[in-house]
Amino acid sequence: MNFVELTETIVKKLVTDSESVSVKEFESDEENTILIEIMVPSSEMPKVIGKNGNIINSIRTIVQASSYLKDNKKIKINVDSY
Repeated sequence: MNFVELTETIVKKLVTDSESVSVKEFESDEENTILIEIMVPSSEMPKVIGKNGNIINSIRTIVQASSYLKDNKKIKINVDSY
């Protein structure tokens, strides 16, 4: 499983409408870094971010830890709404 699929799987389990979730990987200006963008409806944002950002930080930790096991790349995850 790659990092985008892992992130998407986690986020889809958190939201009510899993079909509305979009997770994509983008090129990063930083070397050895993967940038992942999560797009969810604004109504689903609190479920993904959590109080004080606790949920999104947990997602970042899980995906970053899986990177250390496989590729040892830095993972950056951004969340946006549409």
